[in-house]
Amino acid sequence: MKIKSLSKIILCAVISLNTGCAAVMATKQPTKKDLSIFNKGVDRSLIIAEIGAPITSEFKNGKRYEIYTFTQGYSKANKISRAVWHGAADVVTFGLWEIIGTPTESAFNGKKTSYEMIFDADDHLESSKLLTMSEYKNDSNSAAEIEVKK
Repeated sequence: MKIKSLSKIILCAVISLNTGCAAVMATKQPTKKDLSIFNKGVDRSLIIAEIGAPITSEFKNGKRYEIYTFTQGYSKANKISRAVWHGAADVVTFGLWEIIGTPTESAFNGKKTSYEMIFDADDHLESSKLLTMSEYKNDSNSAAEIEVKK
């Protein structure tokens, strides 16, 4: 009799300690970057402040060519609604939702995004291009190619 009671208490404790993980993960997802600043004439320092330092930088013909890679995250409203959903699902399922919720939040952790930026001599943006990886099939093998989206 005592063993059954003890096992129920341990099970409740494990479930209680496990709940909230997906909800917490949802609130800690990467923040959405403001890509509306990628306009001609914007100062390089504003771009670095928004998306971080470039991964490459080189000068050619008096211009600065840089590639920026960052994780495009989620809006605050999106993160809050996901956290509320996970919290409610945890309560309704007595914590069993974590079996689904935690891996889901691990999978949906933002999208890796890369841009090529060209700056003039005064470090003002001249142009930006979204770089994406797409797979294509060749006659003998498949490989990845960088595709420019305009």
